[in-house]
Amino acid sequence: MSPNRFNQKRMTIKRALLLDEETLVAARELAHRYACSTSEAIRRAVLHHRDAVFGVPPAWREERVHVLDRLFDLFDGHNPEDEIRRLKGEDEYL
Repeated sequence: MSPNRFNQKRMTIKRALLLDEETLVAARELAHRYACSTSEAIRRAVLHHRDAVFGVPPAWREERVHVLDRLFDLFDGHNPEDEIRRLKGEDEYL
């Protein structure tokens, strides 16, 4: 199940919003771009703006730290300069 389907099923409170013409046009443009309903486009825009203003949620931040730690472990002892030198040497023979 896609995240959007999950979120749509969890929406239980309906609200009526009064939008000015410019906002309504923008919401419809986003809906067209995302291939979703206008209300879903508004929901996505609000969540995106929240994340831009307040930063990512703590759970997302923890996941990012976990992924970075895993990458550091994977590349531990790896010398990027040696790798670039090796790749450039292989390219010379092509």
